[in-house]
Amino acid sequence: MKRLLCVLAFFVAFICLPAYGQGSVATPAAPPAQKLQFFMKLVPPRATFPADITPDEYKLMQQHADYWAEQFKKGTVLIIGPVLDPKGAFGIAVLETATEEEARTLAMNDPSVRAGLNKVELSPMHVFLMKK
Repeated sequence: MKRLLCVLAFFVAFICLPAYGQGSVATPAAPPAQKLQFFMKLVPPRATFPADITPDEYKLMQQHADYWAEQFKKGTVLIIGPVLDPKGAFGIAVLETATEEEARTLAMNDPSVRAGLNKVELSPMHVFLMKK
């Protein structure tokens, strides 16, 4: 009986199952590429900003808002907004990209940064809990 089970197992394993590597055997799919998160701080030109924003600065900040709203739609921004610290407001965002270079490019292409109004600081982070 034991011998019969061994022969049956051999039959099932090597004759009934398709040969490995011929495309008939399902192979596990590669895991999706891991996204990276980055904390971005937008540093304003002065501690009194935006309370004393000029009309030209206002236009730049509208372009800034439009730019990040578009990035949010694309899924590269998890959260974004101003921090109203009494010592001086600043902006924050958490970006989610495939590479640090992609996050840096997004940050540096902010119209207010390109124009020299604001500066940006970017730090890697790990989001381990996120509300969906």
